[in-house]
Amino acid sequence: MALDATFFALVGLILFFVLLAYLKVPGMVGKSLDERADNIRNELAEAKRLREEAQQLLAEYQRKRKEAEAEAAQIIAAAEREAAMLTEEARQKTEEFVARRNALSEQKIKQAEADAIGAVRAAAVDLAIAAAESVIAKKTDAATRNSLFKDSVGTVQSKLN
Repeated sequence: MALDATFFALVGLILFFVLLAYLKVPGMVGKSLDERADNIRNELAEAKRLREEAQQLLAEYQRKRKEAEAEAAQIIAAAEREAAMLTEEARQKTEEFVARRNALSEQKIKQAEADAIGAVRAAAVDLAIAAAESVIAKKTDAATRNSLFKDSVGTVQSKLN
């Protein structure tokens, strides 16, 4: 048997495997792989836990968003109702104000009519008195005027007493 390079390569390979077995390299590699698998398993469990927390937070925020939307809708509805009430109240007050102003205007118009009628009557009475005075002055003499004056003064005195 010849000792050639192939033989020495085989011996070196066998020594390498023996050395690996002696140093317990396969156990260290297995232990390292087991540790790596445990780390990956722990990271996956942590990721799963974080995902569940994120889903819970998402569900909670969606619930809060829905509650906020419902509350906003209620606020809007209340504001619309209040605006409608204020509008109706303003309309009623405006109608009452217009009605009062119309009544006051009508009252002022009636008063102005009454004042005008009174003024016309007073003017007519003054005119009638002036005309009567003129007619009486033309048709009566001094004795008749003195007699009428005394009768009028007597009538006034009796009514005043």
